[in-house]
Amino acid sequence: MLERLEFIENKYEELSIKISDPSVMANQNEWRKLCKEHAELEMIVNKYREYKDALEELDTDKEMLHEESDKELRDMIHEEMKELEVVKAEAEAQLKILLLPKDPNDDKNVFIEIRGGAGGDEAALFAANLFRMYTRYAERHGWKTEVMSANETDIGGFKEVVFALKGNSAYSKMKFESGVHRVQRVPDTESSGRIHTSTTTVAVLPEVDDVEIDINPNDLKIDVFRASGNGGQCVNTTDSAVRMTHLPTGLVVSCQDEKSQLKNKEKALKVLKARLYEKAQAERNAGIAADRKSQVGTGDRSERIRTYNYPQGRVSDHRIGLTLYKLDSFLDGEMDEMIDALITAEQAEKMKAMGTEQ
Repeated sequence: MLERLEFIENKYEELSIKISDPSVMANQNEWRKLCKEHAELEMIVNKYREYKDALEELDTDKEMLHEESDKELRDMIHEEMKELEVVKAEAEAQLKILLLPKDPNDDKNVFIEIRGGAGGDEAALFAANLFRMYTRYAERHGWKTEVMSANETDIGGFKEVVFALKGNSAYSKMKFESGVHRVQRVPDTESSGRIHTSTTTVAVLPEVDDVEIDINPNDLKIDVFRASGNGGQCVNTTDSAVRMTHLPTGLVVSCQDEKSQLKNKEKALKVLKARLYEKAQAERNAGIAADRKSQVGTGDRSERIRTYNYPQGRVSDHRIGLTLYKLDSFLDGEMDEMIDALITAEQAEKMKAMGTEQ
């Protein structure tokens, strides 16, 4: 680990010189690329330097202890050494996490697709609850929300809603939301007060660059139609809505949120690229042995990941066995405790896998 950290520190120092070089700064694309790489290494280097400082101070204290005979001074040195041992241990633990293999998608924006599953109108209403939960979470983190397409029901639910969350490392936090979300509650339409169970499916897709997914225009079938909405809302008098079909895979994306046909095409193409990227990833991951998959899930949208129980006011994540008795605040976007626990569980699995390999 120390050899790797030395290499990273040297690389960081080289990059520091390069990004200050006027000749490099003249090429803005190259300069931005180097700045990004420099910023990614900075946290590791700062923590490594903190670790090295603690080691040096410990060595100094050991020498002083060997030479010092005064009891009071020796006691002071011992106390300082205890504090330095704590700093050293904490820095070492954090460095192990910082050196874990990073998901290449973590820094990306995301597309989230929510679809009502089993439960009819009740599932569609819960899809609307999840949409609000994610948009409130995005607001708390200063992210931007952009609706790509929405298929609403007459009572305010969503058969399907697709939207983008744009912000710092959005995918790193939202990737854990892929799967089946189950709700247990008494529907407003239920007169006898019986608890119903419904499900809603969530898919989280990283936004991909053009260089990552190349689509042949000849592989696309594009149909245009008039946008529709509930009660006359969002209805256009022109054919601005777009349905895009990728012929080789049969994937279909519809977008009618914008009044401009061109903007709807651009949005539909972004979502299609994200779906094709996810499909390619799923095919690659299919070859991974079951015992190497993280306990926080494979990201499979058919996997039941969480239950929201309204009568008991609890939300339970089945992958890590965590239950929180604050359903109302969770649905209002206060999801950090759950997401932080999922990130910690994933890190623990990665460390375990690395330990097995070594």
